[in-house]
Amino acid sequence: MQIVTEAELARHLTALPGPEPRVVVSGNYATPWELVRILDATLPRCRAFVMNPQAGWPVREGFLTESPFVGPGVRQDPFLDYLPMRLSLVPRLFALNRPPDAVLLHTSTPRAGRVSLGIEVNILPAAIEEVRRRGGLVIAQINPNMPYTRGDGEVSVDIVDYAIEVDQRLPSPNDRPADDAAQAIGAHVASLARDHGTLQMGIGQLPDAALSHMNGLRSMGVWSELVSDGVMRLERAGVLDRSRLIVATFLFGTPELYEWANDNSRLSMRRTETVNDPARIAEHPSMLSINTAIQVDLYAQANASYVRGRIYSGYGGQPDFVSGALHSADGQSVLALRSWHDKSETSNILPILHDPICSFQHSVVVTEQGLAPLFGRSQHAQARLLIDQTAHPKARAQLREAATELGLLRASDTN
Repeated sequence: MQIVTEAELARHLTALPGPEPRVVVSGNYATPWELVRILDATLPRCRAFVMNPQAGWPVREGFLTESPFVGPGVRQDPFLDYLPMRLSLVPRLFALNRPPDAVLLHTSTPRAGRVSLGIEVNILPAAIEEVRRRGGLVIAQINPNMPYTRGDGEVSVDIVDYAIEVDQRLPSPNDRPADDAAQAIGAHVASLARDHGTLQMGIGQLPDAALSHMNGLRSMGVWSELVSDGVMRLERAGVLDRSRLIVATFLFGTPELYEWANDNSRLSMRRTETVNDPARIAEHPSMLSINTAIQVDLYAQANASYVRGRIYSGYGGQPDFVSGALHSADGQSVLALRSWHDKSETSNILPILHDPICSFQHSVVVTEQGLAPLFGRSQHAQARLLIDQTAHPKARAQLREAATELGLLRASDTN
């Protein structure tokens, strides 16, 4: 690993092959912002492959963002190249049709000849392996504020070609206190958890609200692409089984979470292909997969990706964990959402989705109104449960009328 100046790094980036080199970049809250700034200023055209790019991400003609999971930085980007794909399969792209010419990392400072990818492991090990195989560049932004996490994100300094040193505080998601609806949803979801089970949480306020209601449980495990402050609090409350590692692919949280993660022998940061493999997920007992959606229809199909016809996020790991949890012994796939959208005065339970679906066949759908246990129910019973137990009261009459027109409600159907 060679520490270089900004000007030297720019020269190396300029030498990347082709008129539009592909550069894989650490995403989420591990974005190496100085490297991104240099990349944007240096190359008139490039393809930047990133997960969940945050506000401040470059948006301009020639800077083409490729992403299987769209973040706030590119939701209005007219040049966005969204890749619809479940997260477990994304690493395959690097060896197939999205070969990287360079990888930009945000790492810890070196320890014993290694740096750590810290709070974002995810798809990066696969990208590093492929770019090394192709003779491309691995470039690091070394930051003393990046926690040194153990697992698949520990990288030999010999693998890194060039690095810059930046002392920069890691950003965190905005903290939104859970309102009454979020707390009610969290309590409903938590009622499904059992001692000795295993937890997976998606991004968002509702999964964290569910964790806040689980302090009475014991001997729980965590196998989740995301670990947040809620998991840290469960660990401190004695809920988690000390004989089972806490497994994640990325962290999303406060500076306190990042400090807790630093050199934490209980935390194992693993690559996406491992954590999101449905077969591996299914091996864990009583897997409780907790994910969110924007809308659910009366066929129990979920839209977690689109808002008003525009891509908002992506599949992420939701279909991986839905499938894995359903094959776990006593596993459940839970979908949590609010029943009503206050700003638009519309129901989040719809007769039928008009946007592409993200996942389906969940065990339970939960809103602040209650729980609809769907697994093993008939199509007609599912629709009835969704209307009666999860839809907002203001929407139920209209939903019943629509369900009757769709042939989903019959007086004789109760199971």
